[in-house]
Order: sequence, then structure tokens, then C-alpha cells
Amino acid sequence: DHTKPKAQELAFHKGDLITIIEAVEGKGWYRAKHNDTGEEGLLAASALRERGAIRVNPKLSLMPWFHGKISGVQAVQELQPPEDGLFLVRESIRHPGDYVLCVSFAKEVIHYRVIYEENTLSIDNEQRFYNLIDMIEHYMKEQGAICTKLVKPKPKSGMKSAEDELAKAGWLLNLQHLTLGDRIGQGEFGDVLQGEYMGQKVAVKNIKCDVTAQAFLAETAVRHKNLVRLLGVILHNGLYIVMEFMSKGNLVNFLRTRGRAVIQTRQLLQFSLDVAQGMDYLESKKLVHRDLAARNILISEENVAKVSDFGLARVNPKGTDTTLLPVKWSAPEALKHNKFSSKSDVWSYGILLWEVFSFGRAPYPKLSLKEVTEMLEQGYRMEAPEDCPATVYMLMRSCWELEPGKRPSFKKLTEKLQKELKHLGDV
Repeated sequence: DHTKPKAQELAFHKGDLITIIEAVEGKGWYRAKHNDTGEEGLLAASALRERGAIRVNPKLSLMPWFHGKISGVQAVQELQPPEDGLFLVRESIRHPGDYVLCVSFAKEVIHYRVIYEENTLSIDNEQRFYNLIDMIEHYMKEQGAICTKLVKPKPKSGMKSAEDELAKAGWLLNLQHLTLGDRIGQGEFGDVLQGEYMGQKVAVKNIKCDVTAQAFLAETAVRHKNLVRLLGVILHNGLYIVMEFMSKGNLVNFLRTRGRAVIQTRQLLQFSLDVAQGMDYLESKKLVHRDLAARNILISEENVAKVSDFGLARVNPKGTDTTLLPVKWSAPEALKHNKFSSKSDVWSYGILLWEVFSFGRAPYPKLSLKEVTEMLEQGYRMEAPEDCPATVYMLMRSCWELEPGKRPSFKKLTEKLQKELKHLGDV
């Protein structure tokens, strides 16, 4: 804690989050802004620890089980009358920066300290998680190190239910008007079905897990012509997400089934530009996709490419188990250190460009995942696809800079592709 700052210094408590504005020349000090109070001031570099890969999820406030800074005594009061598996999470008052999971079991309330170290959270030092949402999700499925499986979150008093929030924001649809049809795809979070909502063709994703559903709700307000549009949600058996129906399927299949004979370079450039524009919008909203690949781009009846699955993409819940990451699309810093950002999305976009200009081929042909990881570290990058314009290959290579800061922004990529399309029109 630093509660008695000198003039111009910033006051803070251990565990507070601050944003660095600038380094102060040669002093080992930063000018910084406190994320909670908004105050600005000087702060010694030695007092800081990088927040790193852990995402103290800004959506925590949406989680019914997250009660913020309450005492152990208050937590016990909240979990009355006792009910096995009733639980809440609070911020630790004794250990700032840590959390406490409070669980009702056998008429008692048991408090588990959730320790934050090396960018992960853990109760027993065995099972590690990258955020609280993943942790709660895990213990709702498995008892593990705690007294009982988590069964029911205790909502904090005065919290509006997800249903109220959705209805107020105009996102809640009526189950009676939805007809479900055949399965048209499968994602990490469940099947995708074709359906009809009040006479309109739609695609429907069913998410069974309440926690994922809650985390998803915060992404609902994102709208752009190159993002698959969310029409609304239905709360039934978890969550049904109702999206616009994209009649021509995903980009990989679109390219593979048509090939060079049918698709001109102009169309490939247009698809690439569509994706860059959708991602530029996500970047402007500080949203990271984490699984950008041609399989997650859908094509509309009018041949417009749109980015999908951005509301659900997140780090694999197993933390450091990178076997679940899409290795061939992931940036080196994401594979090695679980660091995801718009710049790691740019790396994935470079791979997507390669997929587009090779008409849907799988990247790094003939290489195993292990070989890809090792060779990337040694500086290996894929050759240009056959007949790929040199300018487009240069764009790919710029996306594959090892240092994230050297990669272009999606805004820059959009400008370059627009110029390329215009040039093609002028020729």
C-alpha cells in the first residue's frame, strides 16, 4: 500500500489496477492513472507488477455470484438459509488482489482463498485458471479440491437478472416464435442449428453453460456490416443465441468448392477487406477475437464476408494447455505465454490471408503442430501461395512479425487492401 503519497505521487493499495500513461525519463518512475479513482500521478516502477495474461474480467460485474468487497461475516449471512452447493465469490479483504470462494455445505460456509500468482488463479496449487469465470465453470462440473460441486450461485442483492437486463436492452426473443431445424455446424460451445424466427431464416447456437452465457451477454451490443449480426437471445436450457443466417457457409468451404476457375483475385481481395473491416471495428471496441481463421468467417447470400464467434472466443479454460489452441493460426506470444491482443489477432489474420489466396488450403501443409511451433521460433514463415499478388504476400509477412508492436493495425490493413482493390480497378 502507498496511502501517504508525496506531492504529485499517486496513492494506491496493493492489488489496485493502474494504467501507465508515460515513463518519466531516466527516473524509474511512471506517470499513471488509477483505474478506479481516475486520479493521475507519479508512481515508482518498483511498485508495479504487470497485469499479464490474467484477465480480471470486466464482465465480473455481470456475474450473479460475484459480490465484490464484502467480509467473511457478510458472506455467511448472504448464504443463508444453508443449501449444499450454494456459493458466491468475494474479493479478499485480508489479501488484496486475491479472491475468496464461499461455499455452503453441511449447514456450514467454507471459505477457500483463491491465490493469484504467476498470472493464474488457484485454490489448491494443482488446478490453475486464467480467470474467475473459468474457475467457477470448472467447479460447477467437478468437485475437485473443494467440499462439493458448485450448484447454485447466490445473486448479490439488488442485482437485476440476466433476463431483466436483456429485456430492457431489447435483446430478449420469444421461444414460441422459434422453430429449430437441422444441425448446420458445430462450435466449441455447442451445435449450430438452422432455424426460423417469425418467418426469417436464422442460425441458432445453444450454450448450455450459464457462466459462458453470462460472459457472452456483455458482447451483445457489437454491430458492424462485417460481423455476423446477433438478432437476439432466448433464455431456455442455458442460452439460445439467434443470429442472421449466412446462406453460403464458411469461407474455407466456399473457396474449396469453387476454386480458381470460379473466383477472381478481386473477390479474394474483397473477402480479405471485409474481414479486415470487421476486425478493425472489434479492435476499436477493445475486443480480441482469439480464434480468427477462415473457418470462422461466414459468407452471406450477397457474397459479403462476416466475422463470427467473436462474442465467445476466449482462452482455453485449461490455462497453459496449449494443445487446445489453434496452433497454426496462433501468434508465438499466444502459444508461449497465453498473451492475446489485437496484435495476436493480426498474426491470425495473416494466416487467414494465406488461406484465402490458396483457395482454402490448410496452412503449413505437411508440417506437424510441433514442427510449426519450433520452426516459427527459428524464423520460418510460409511461402506465398501460387499466383498470390506480391503486395498481398508482403501484407501477410507484415502480420507475421515476431514483435507484436511491429505488426500493422487492422485499420492500416484495411487501408492497404482498399488501395489494392482500387489499383485493380484502375488497371
